[in-house]
Amino acid sequence: MKQVIIGNDHAAVAMKQAAVEYLTGRGFGVIDAGCGDQARVDYPDYAQKVAEFVQQHNGAFGVLICGSGIGMSIVANKFDGIRAALCHDAYTAAMARRHNDANVLCFGARIVGLGVMESILEAWIGGSFEGGRHGDRVAKIGQIEAGRS
Repeated sequence: MKQVIIGNDHAAVAMKQAAVEYLTGRGFGVIDAGCGDQARVDYPDYAQKVAEFVQQHNGAFGVLICGSGIGMSIVANKFDGIRAALCHDAYTAAMARRHNDANVLCFGARIVGLGVMESILEAWIGGSFEGGRHGDRVAKIGQIEAGRS
């Protein structure tokens, strides 16, 4: 069973709960590493938890949700080996998997509705990395992360 760890901040509690239900309904093991209420929290703490988990568990995926998805994606991409993609629709989610081998999906609870969220998740979890010329590009991303160009 594929594992997905999901993190969120106070702006995305309801969206996270809907995403957990959607993913478990599709047979994924979901680890909830997000906050559970709307009391203000700092999104970098949750992005770090998810990014570190994905780093340490080969083949795991992460999902990060905050108000816009922007802050979460910025933080997650600070971690070596993490390719976090901010997606607003099914097309960008599919391309993130297909061409960028994204292992962390980010989106904004204030940007997408529940139906769009489901289509984003479906496109992302249903997609796979094409490799080939895209593999060469992802390898270059890894070299940049390591401080080599």
